[in-house]
Amino acid sequence: MAPPPSPKSTTLTATYTSPTTTQTFTHPLPSSSTTSLAQKTAYLSNLRQSMTKLQDEVNASLTKKMEEDKALAAKAGVSDKVDEKKEEDFYGEEGGDEEVG
Repeated sequence: MAPPPSPKSTTLTATYTSPTTTQTFTHPLPSSSTTSLAQKTAYLSNLRQSMTKLQDEVNASLTKKMEEDKALAAKAGVSDKVDEKKEEDFYGEEGGDEEVG
């Protein structure tokens, strides 16, 4: 009789690539070869927590990158005249440049 297979280690990975950089975010996950309901529930809970952490890390990294880009643009004398209030009001909507009457 063959020994049981060793549990595989899995990771949750996201990779951000831009013209100037590539950054990889990784979180280890427990083995997914679970059989009981309690094990499956624990695995899914861990996966959800890892996804939230990963998303927070990506958001923090992108925010930092945006701030660095703004600072470089300011040093170069490039003005970024974006109405941030208007951007927030129209976030995710098409036609955000149109006047609202």
